[in-house]
Amino acid sequence: MSNSESPDGPPSFEDAFRGDDVEQRIYGTVLQTREPTTASAIANAADCDPKTARKYLGWFSELGIVTRHNSHPATYERNDAYFEWRRINQLAADHSVEDLQQRVRELSSRIEAYEDTYGAPTPAAVDAVVAAESSDDRTIDDIYGDLGDWATALEERTRYERARQQRARSDCQEK
Repeated sequence: MSNSESPDGPPSFEDAFRGDDVEQRIYGTVLQTREPTTASAIANAADCDPKTARKYLGWFSELGIVTRHNSHPATYERNDAYFEWRRINQLAADHSVEDLQQRVRELSSRIEAYEDTYGAPTPAAVDAVVAAESSDDRTIDDIYGDLGDWATALEERTRYERARQQRARSDCQEK
């Protein structure tokens, strides 16, 4: 153990899955995978046998966690839609309809403020260079920060609204 590593702290970045069982190592590797990857490459990153990786990847594919591409050799990639669905389900389970609606209102207010500030319906419609050049007090970094926050607020509002609708349906079914 290095001097900067405490026994209770996280493992080093180079060995992020040390101590995890093989399923967790494969899962963690899949979470970090951004493009279709072979079972052998995933096995190598997860420090396990390729046959074991294929077994778990097949299971993860059935659960919808990964998408299997029938190339030769087969490749696997993280299914972002699964993680989005999971996040929405968790929001719906953790918050009341009222809490979710309040968050939608907060995000809508923030989005409207950006629309007013930049005179545009979306962050993509804003030319950051032009906006920075026409402002006396906003730098290009400020503009890009706003545009990133605006895009995030749009995504979050959609997520919270979907969770609100799901929770409302669930509450109605329970009555």
